[in-house]
Amino acid sequence: MQDILKIGKFEFSSRFILGSGKFSLNLIQSAIEEAGVEIITLALRRANGSKIANILDFIPKNITLLPNTSGARNAEEALRLARLSRELGCGELIKIEIINDSKYLLPDNYETIKAVELLAKDGFTPLPYMSADLYVARSMQDAGAAAIMPLAAPIGSNKGLCAKEFIQILLNEIDLPIIVDAGIGNPAQACEAMQMGVSAIMANTAIAEANNIACMAKAFALGVRAGRLAYLSGLASINNARPSSPVTGFLRD
Repeated sequence: MQDILKIGKFEFSSRFILGSGKFSLNLIQSAIEEAGVEIITLALRRANGSKIANILDFIPKNITLLPNTSGARNAEEALRLARLSRELGCGELIKIEIINDSKYLLPDNYETIKAVELLAKDGFTPLPYMSADLYVARSMQDAGAAAIMPLAAPIGSNKGLCAKEFIQILLNEIDLPIIVDAGIGNPAQACEAMQMGVSAIMANTAIAEANNIACMAKAFALGVRAGRLAYLSGLASINNARPSSPVTGFLRD
């Protein structure tokens, strides 16, 4: 069954995206070979000196780079980083991250709305990282977002779908791909999110910190696929106890 993830004009077969927080050669190789990822994020604040070359040397040319504006504190800084990524040849796909809070690392939703509008007008395909809020998501959609990336739980926490109810509201009301980003800690949580109907999962810490990175990458890929298939198949409704076989016609002596 062909099931394509569409983000703006871009199309992908995989719905599992590798985050950029803990880069290593083993992590990237495992994500590509074992999990089949087609998108890997790249933190643009690392774009200095030879470091950018080292990171890009790990990533095959057939993998789509999703640069992010990690380190930006406002919309103008995000635009500057996005333009830098374009000059480096990373293309127009961009993940907007604007964080002023150093304790909880929560995204600045309102500054991010401004950044979406600026980047969309400048020819980018923006994917804003945000705390799940319906009014903010609507504003981002109106400003030109190509997808919405709500956090499931605080970044790096591995706590899972803490924001499940709010993400469900976005799924009900926003006509854009919803990509769950941050907080997913294991394949079962990824599967649960996909069963809800989200378009993709981004993960990093849960794989990077596993004892066996390759096995965990494959487990995440299987969880994402299983959840997507379950969603497309139509989950059975929750009911009171009822027989799954007939309760009449028993054999009698």
